[in-house]
Amino acid sequence: MSLGSLRLRLVAGGIVAILVALTIAGAGLTLMFERHVTRTIADDLDIHLKQLIAGIDIDPQGESTMSRPPADPRFADPLSGLYWQVTDNRGQLLRSRSLWDTALALPVDVLAAGERHHHEILGPAKARLLVAERSVVLTVGDRRMPVRVAAAADLARVSAVAADFARDLAMALGLLGLVLAIATSIQVGLGLRPLDAVRRGVAEIRSGRRQHLPAAVPAEVRPLVEELNALLDAQEREIERSRSRAADLAHGLKTPLAALASDAARLRDRGEAAIAQDIEAVGDAMSRHVDRELARARVRGAARHLAGISTELAPLMRSLVATLSRTPAGQRVTFDSQIDETLRVPLDRTDLAEVLGNLLENAARHAAAHVRVTADPAAGPSIVIEDDGAGIAPEQRLRMLERGARLDQRGDGAGLGLAIVQDVLGAYGWRLDLTASQLGGLKATVVSDRTEEARVVPDRRR
Repeated sequence: MSLGSLRLRLVAGGIVAILVALTIAGAGLTLMFERHVTRTIADDLDIHLKQLIAGIDIDPQGESTMSRPPADPRFADPLSGLYWQVTDNRGQLLRSRSLWDTALALPVDVLAAGERHHHEILGPAKARLLVAERSVVLTVGDRRMPVRVAAAADLARVSAVAADFARDLAMALGLLGLVLAIATSIQVGLGLRPLDAVRRGVAEIRSGRRQHLPAAVPAEVRPLVEELNALLDAQEREIERSRSRAADLAHGLKTPLAALASDAARLRDRGEAAIAQDIEAVGDAMSRHVDRELARARVRGAARHLAGISTELAPLMRSLVATLSRTPAGQRVTFDSQIDETLRVPLDRTDLAEVLGNLLENAARHAAAHVRVTADPAAGPSIVIEDDGAGIAPEQRLRMLERGARLDQRGDGAGLGLAIVQDVLGAYGWRLDLTASQLGGLKATVVSDRTEEARVVPDRRR
């Protein structure tokens, strides 16, 4: 996929959206998990508070004591991360062994009897602690003694558990992201498949195998297909009108040209041969232009309907050679045609005759004594016409394909032959290559630019 690919943009956009969503989801889930663990610890601290309250006694001297400390052994281990502390209104302090020689720096807080608060404070070794505290009133005889009970737990455990959860979650979300990315790529591919079908349809229209795009497309693509089909219809009508105008113009010129040829013949009969020859030369040049324009107008329309079009090459070549052999240029050379009788070419017969006729005429005009024609299907889709003439220099071969260029300045003609050949071949997706021949002259190769459907193929009907 290229940087400008719509598929790449959609897939990249989907992957970015997935990454953003999974990142936010991962952060949110980790935060929720941490809060859940914190609430669990707070619930455990509330249980410890109840055990502490149940274990407080008053000795005969009126001092508070802890007769039944909480059962968790971590309260007895110094700096274990789990602590308790009891204070009364006289400043007496009871604390767990885990606090060692420190005390919990409880915030200044007013607690109603039986009310429970939770705080975060710094404890031993600057550890972050979650504290649950509660105020109770003990009755000793007729005296009431308020007591503040606190239990604390180190939140480092929460951070460690949350970090482990985040790592496990990252692996799970990474796998989920990969699955979603693959699903996004598949979804984008399925969504763009109708556009790919439209592209193939346009390619088939361009190659002449189809005249319209198929109408069986999703509703979102149907307006585009309808507009393209309407554009193709309008273009077809415009081409047909242009062909008709060109044909009308060409046919309209034939009558004046015939009259001009008749006038030249009368001048010749009257002894004015030089003037008659000039008029005939101009008339022949104009006639060639008219014939070429008729051929060009015809091929513009015929090349759009290539499906099923093919021409037997060998019979056509024999017909062209027989016609050319009656001309002055053809009478002085020998034609060697090495073509399999079963070969067919996917070009209209008239258009193929236009191409090969021009190439044979050029080869006969410039050959010394021999013209060779070959077409081997094993060598690829090509037809080769060679002569044993003087040939042309490599730097002049491209110029020979330009409109109006000629192989030499002798004789008649408007220099349109090879340009017309290129126009006809281009309409069918073929091209003309000019190289040096082993015979010594020029080698003209008619070769296909298309794939299998445009090849020179054997005739399977025989």
